[in-house]
Amino acid sequence: MTRRLRVMLIAVLFGVAFNAPVYAQAPKPEETKPAEAKPEEKKEEKPKTLWEEHTLFAYIENSAVWNTGRASRGNHNELRLYDFEGGYTFNVAEFSIKKDPTEQYPFGYGLVLTAGIPGTSNDSQKDHALGIFRGDNDQFAFRNTPNFDLQEAYGSYQFPLGSGLTLKAGKFVTLLGYEVIESPNDLNFSRGFLFTFAIPLTHVGALLSYSPLPWLSLTAGPVVGWDVARDNNSRMSVMGQVGVSAVKDLALSVNWITGPEQAHQNSNPRTVLDFVAAYTGIKNLTLAANVDYGWEEDEASLAASGTRKDNSASWWGWAGYVAYDWTEQLRTALRLEYFQDSDGIRTLAVAPGSRVELYEVTATVQYKIWKGLVGRLEYRHDSADEKVFAIRAPGYVPTGKTQNTLTLALYYSFF
Repeated sequence: MTRRLRVMLIAVLFGVAFNAPVYAQAPKPEETKPAEAKPEEKKEEKPKTLWEEHTLFAYIENSAVWNTGRASRGNHNELRLYDFEGGYTFNVAEFSIKKDPTEQYPFGYGLVLTAGIPGTSNDSQKDHALGIFRGDNDQFAFRNTPNFDLQEAYGSYQFPLGSGLTLKAGKFVTLLGYEVIESPNDLNFSRGFLFTFAIPLTHVGALLSYSPLPWLSLTAGPVVGWDVARDNNSRMSVMGQVGVSAVKDLALSVNWITGPEQAHQNSNPRTVLDFVAAYTGIKNLTLAANVDYGWEEDEASLAASGTRKDNSASWWGWAGYVAYDWTEQLRTALRLEYFQDSDGIRTLAVAPGSRVELYEVTATVQYKIWKGLVGRLEYRHDSADEKVFAIRAPGYVPTGKTQNTLTLALYYSFF
């Protein structure tokens, strides 16, 4: 045996003896198993403090409205609410603090205060409930009423029943409608006919709310009536809402109110059914729709006119909304609306018992100028099947079927 063979044999014997794979290749890098990642420990969410559960909201708003056609006497825009006065208006200053009930802090409350400039017509004067800064003889546009308002003042409590039964009592805004009182929370500056004529603004009363399913909410309770804090009869109205959010980004609600609203009369209820849908499932796009139908039995104005046997009144309408956020600063919004005052008692634009149909299209461009400062430029066209605009003396006779306005509005939001 040669020396070379002896060396190889000895090497093999040593390898076998120590169980060492002399000729084995080193494992490939891709065959090496990585170390198993340890699951991340979930950090426990720190419960909110009492103050962190509060929501603050405050803003000031002013506007200038130009009637591009023939405005009514006194430079007024007919069938409008907050933009009724032509020219410059300091609309409102508002402060709001609210807290919803939670499991940790089951109590809640809300306080909303608004004010305007003395000596001018402002939004606060138009929001007054009968019995709070407004008397029985005060009529629109409420120029002689105080320039401030207690818009909301309520308390709430969540009872530990199921998903939580919540009681809310005091003065609060209505459940009905897509548009709201606060302009920054609306797509357009001016409010539509449905907001102005079809539904109430505020109530005094109590509501119970419960969610039997994650996508279903139920609310109902007694209220004094439409925009009244001191009832003019001895019977309450009842208001309610069914909210559905079963489809992602689609919110649906059916709202209603019924009860007597005539002075010293506990019968002849006034009823409104209100449907609202809003979809935000497409990036930067908002789509919404609102439909209202209302009626009142033996309506007082029709009964007083003595023009017909059936004195029941009705009204209905619809509004469609589309808005698109082109950038974080720029938004455009369009509203199309139809309202039929079947008996002339909601708008008072025609004689009681006569029908008037109203149409409007509103285009709004909104731009965030700086932090909370937002500017709006809005064009609105109103039309009717009867002459209800451009009222002239003598006799306060309406002379036009159309009305066009251009508005420049600025608001600053503090929170």
